[in-house]
Amino acid sequence: MMSVKVVIADDHEVVRRGLVSLLAGSEVKILGEAANGDEAVKLTKKLKPDVVLLDIRMPVKDGLSTLERIRAEVPGVRVVMLSTFDNPTYVARAVAAGAHDYILKGSSRAEIISSITGAAAGQLPARAGELRRVATTMANRVATPDPDIPLTQRETQVLRHMALGLSNKEIAQSLTISVETVKEHVQNILRKIAVTDRTQAAVWAVRRGLV
Repeated sequence: MMSVKVVIADDHEVVRRGLVSLLAGSEVKILGEAANGDEAVKLTKKLKPDVVLLDIRMPVKDGLSTLERIRAEVPGVRVVMLSTFDNPTYVARAVAAGAHDYILKGSSRAEIISSITGAAAGQLPARAGELRRVATTMANRVATPDPDIPLTQRETQVLRHMALGLSNKEIAQSLTISVETVKEHVQNILRKIAVTDRTQAAVWAVRRGLV
């Protein structure tokens, strides 16, 4: 059995210890543990694991910022976000920044192992719920224009991202376009749907079932 090399990053020692114990005896081999984002980046660069299991909320550097750095500096490493929070905005931001999967700390041993091994193998996210749903929502294009929605396909994509709470930078990363282009789309969206801010635009999108 080929082992999958993993670095765990979580600011709570009891969580790290619990994961080490939980994963013992499986194909997952723990190379190292980090208590914050900076440590996670350093360990990842040093140990070159197959997968980093990364908490969302950590001191010094949060999980999403850490994810961006890992993806930029060690692009071959897959990242699985591990969180207490089943929050669509967190999931959307994780997708935009390049996470392979997003699993909850309440997941079973089998689910966590499946997510880690699946990430290492480059398979689709193991958790068929939130991450895949949000990723599909973000990437989906409108096949046939809805006459009630006065937006282009790209503007509709940007609006979906806005409704999930993503920043212009995160939208740009997700859609592989420049921040300036995102800003232009946002301005066009607000004008076309006759609202004054992103919150109102998000409400508009939710009411029309775009998210």
